[in-house]
Amino acid sequence: MIFPSNRVRIVVATNPVDFRKGHNGLAALVKNELRKEPFTHCRQVNGTFTVRGTVFVFRSKRADRLKLLFWDGTGLVMTYKRLEEHTFVWPAIRDGVMSLNHPQFEALFAGLDWRKVRALAARPPTAAE
Repeated sequence: MIFPSNRVRIVVATNPVDFRKGHNGLAALVKNELRKEPFTHCRQVNGTFTVRGTVFVFRSKRADRLKLLFWDGTGLVMTYKRLEEHTFVWPAIRDGVMSLNHPQFEALFAGLDWRKVRALAARPPTAAE
């Protein structure tokens, strides 16, 4: 999949949207209903990237489709995916947004249950061999 770097934030709109909306309609929804800035992108300050941009994830009513919207600095990128025989696992429908980390998003995009993705905890060794 073509996807921005893992430095971006991932924001999921929890309410289903009208999937006839295109780039401009989804950007307006981000600005007016989600109260987020759809045109954030990577900026370099002192040789390091600070603002990493945001990928907005939208769901359809049937839960079998999703759209991604991302500003890459030169234009809006929209990606559309439809699962053929299954549905995506979505958070509960409510007004608002929620964030996912990258492993959770990749599980969602693959059609897996993103709620089961957890970071591994490991203790540092007490001595080096």
